Amino acid sequence: MSLLNDVASEAIYPLLPFFLTSVLGATAVSLGLIEGAAEAVSSILKVVSGRVSDRWGRRKPILLAGYSLSGLARPFISMASGWTGVFVLRFIDRVGKGIRSAPRDAMLADLADSTNRGKVFGFHRAMDHTGAVLGPLLATAFLIAFPDRYRMLFALTAIPGIGTLVLLMWLKEPRKADLQVGTTADLRRADSRSADLQVGPALPPPLIRYLIVLSIFTLGNSADAFLLLRLTDAAGGPQYIPLLWALLHVVKMASSVVGGSASDRLGRRPLIAMGWTIYAGVYAGFALSTSLPALIACFLVYGIYYGCVEGAERALVADFAPPSQKGTAFGVYNAVAGVGALISSVVFGVIWKYHGAPLAFASGAGLALLAAILLFVLVPSPGTQNVEP
Repeated sequence: MSLLNDVASEAIYPLLPFFLTSVLGATAVSLGLIEGAAEAVSSILKVVSGRVSDRWGRRKPILLAGYSLSGLARPFISMASGWTGVFVLRFIDRVGKGIRSAPRDAMLADLADSTNRGKVFGFHRAMDHTGAVLGPLLATAFLIAFPDRYRMLFALTAIPGIGTLVLLMWLKEPRKADLQVGTTADLRRADSRSADLQVGPALPPPLIRYLIVLSIFTLGNSADAFLLLRLTDAAGGPQYIPLLWALLHVVKMASSVVGGSASDRLGRRPLIAMGWTIYAGVYAGFALSTSLPALIACFLVYGIYYGCVEGAERALVADFAPPSQKGTAFGVYNAVAGVGALISSVVFGVIWKYHGAPLAFASGAGLALLAAILLFVLVPSPGTQNVEP
């Protein structure tokens, strides 16, 4: 399901910066507003949907609603006549993502245990990235055969979207009684699930401290659309940008399972800190260089950042969250990321417009380094803490 959904999504995404700025006349500030607002609403909705899935004890109906919204909205971008139309459709697409993501992550966490959570989430991200390789490759082949037919390409994303929904209908949601929680402490917390939900316990302090540090990183974590816009400017056009986007996801795909599994063996914090440091290096490279080969090299290294953090970050949330709060915890985690994306993307666009791209990228690099340091100062290792609420 994740693979097919990303085929549709990622066939569109790398072309949006050019389509918005060159075809529809949007500015860098408008681009930041579109991407930031879309990700922010997505992440805020993850809190609601995660909490609802905990209370219902059901994930699949929420997944169906979320994937349906995204699958319906994306093809209509082909009919947009202005950047505000793209804003509305991108907004609806991200609403769908917001509805489905926390219940999906909670379902994955339900089926994993403390010994393989990083591997499970890393494998899921690898499937996402496989779709994100296929989508841009198909988009590139389409544009070579039909140059400038962006709107037709956007409309054709309805096909993998329908495939996602067909697969979802076959998904069998595990019964709570069948889940393997993993440890004696986990079982005790699972037994008290109903009582926990009634009183609405606070999230564990180690998780809260991690979310605070994450919020600092996200303030510098602007939308990838700005990286794509920088590459498009350096390349002199968008024709091969989907191919670069696909190559990025090849790196993500290869590094996601490795990074997630490594976090099971080496610890979550070292992998996350390594990823954030790589992120800082990539943004510094985009700030200092205008050479297309150098920018492409930095862009591909950027995929290693994702491989280090995507599985490890979600596994760390699962490590700290009790079973009865996993949906809620993933919702809050995604909300922090999304609100940060809104702020950082708008601010990044403003800095780009009035002070230039180098300063915008340099600010993101600085915040990433600060967060990597604070991760070890403020956040304990899961193995040294009692994570019960």
